[in-house]
Amino acid sequence: MIDLTIADDVATVVLNAPDKLNALDEQALHGLDAAYAEAESAGVRALVLRGEGRAFCAGRDISGVDPREDDVIGYLGGLVTPLLQRMSRFPAPTFAVAHGACLGVGLGLLIATDVVYVAESAKIGSPFAALGATLDSGGHALFLDRLGAHKTLDLIYTGRLMSGAEAVACGLFSRVFPDDEVVSATTDAAATAARGATAAFLASKQLVARIRDERLALWDSVDIENAAQAALCDTDDYREGFTAFQEKRKPEFRGR
Repeated sequence: MIDLTIADDVATVVLNAPDKLNALDEQALHGLDAAYAEAESAGVRALVLRGEGRAFCAGRDISGVDPREDDVIGYLGGLVTPLLQRMSRFPAPTFAVAHGACLGVGLGLLIATDVVYVAESAKIGSPFAALGATLDSGGHALFLDRLGAHKTLDLIYTGRLMSGAEAVACGLFSRVFPDDEVVSATTDAAATAARGATAAFLASKQLVARIRDERLALWDSVDIENAAQAALCDTDDYREGFTAFQEKRKPEFRGR
């Protein structure tokens, strides 16, 4: 089950199947896609993704799946990849709470989120050594980029899972918090972002994606930054930010 609430310009999307560690079947993936679509249509200025219970998401729900008839391309290519692309392109800052198991497709959901705050209890890695399968949902790219080939293959071959603190220390995600603080820290960060210059935040989100995906060199990156800054000059928030600074007051941003 996927729950969606919207309050104060912040959408909260909850994976709510704690009895199965929020593992995702086709119905849940459709529900998650619909929640993001509804949040986008509502014009929210930030989004929080979290899981209910002991885990964020243990990955794919394989209960009842016959491995001899499994349509992996249909599940991953037809459902998971389009969802992750929608999530990564969401037109506002997105935040996720990672706690307990964050594996497989669950790890992919985190990769597709802008900022991930991690609980100390988090378990992150590749559990597929015991399944005769391989890491999916962007895991290879993330691990290779942040950890290098040797550590990536060590995790894959051994099935060892990293703690939240280790994952943050390796640069996989943003910050680590005690388990009883991570949800409030994430929701506070999202609320702060929602009150901020979200048009400028979206420009930075798009810049980061383009620089990463096109592997742009420094001066090429500077050129597209300059163009983005010029475009922002026409926004209300840009003028409000400058005026507030000149008048020595707190700005009131509207996200436009």
